[in-house]
Amino acid sequence: MEAIESLIAGYRAFRAGTYRQNEERYQALAARRQQPKALIIACCDSRTDPAMVFQSDPGELFVVRNVANLVPPYEPDSHYHGTSAALEFGVKALEIKDIIVMGHAGCGGIEALYDSCCGKPAAGDFIPSWISLAEPVARRMLGKNGDMERHAALRKLEQEAVIASLDRLRTFPFIKEREDAGKLRLHGWFYGIGTGLLSIYDSGKGAFRDITD
Repeated sequence: MEAIESLIAGYRAFRAGTYRQNEERYQALAARRQQPKALIIACCDSRTDPAMVFQSDPGELFVVRNVANLVPPYEPDSHYHGTSAALEFGVKALEIKDIIVMGHAGCGGIEALYDSCCGKPAAGDFIPSWISLAEPVARRMLGKNGDMERHAALRKLEQEAVIASLDRLRTFPFIKEREDAGKLRLHGWFYGIGTGLLSIYDSGKGAFRDITD
């Protein structure tokens, strides 16, 4: 129960400190409709919390987290689509103007994808199917860079998966229409856990550039 006890202790510290010091603000947030500044599609990885990385306050970010920060294609059917539902709500109901796909270094989901393309299929009932969303990207990258060292190949694949997710966002009519009309902007970002560096995708140059101090 150490993990649970730690969480409860953290809650108590929050309640006695941060909440008490900002009680009026929290009450104001609860009294009105949320108005987040941006929608971020991030990985479930416990080391890459967008609110921590961007020092955001409650109510500023609408965050969707899944394995490997992947965006599925637009498929309105009877299956369950958590990420797609969040995109629809964020764009159509909340009218968010910026969507960010945030990849990160050392992504376990991307590593599992890389290994599966190298003959070591991922285990599990759901993970293999989910990460296969980026399989075409992985096979294309490996075809062009088959002799690349593993660490460098993983980093490239992590970033290429972000670009592919940006492309899949545009398969959603309500996203493409708004982007074409200049009412919505799409961004590809990449965070280095160990370095603390954030890189932003420059579509004109087809490369990520670091945001430095």
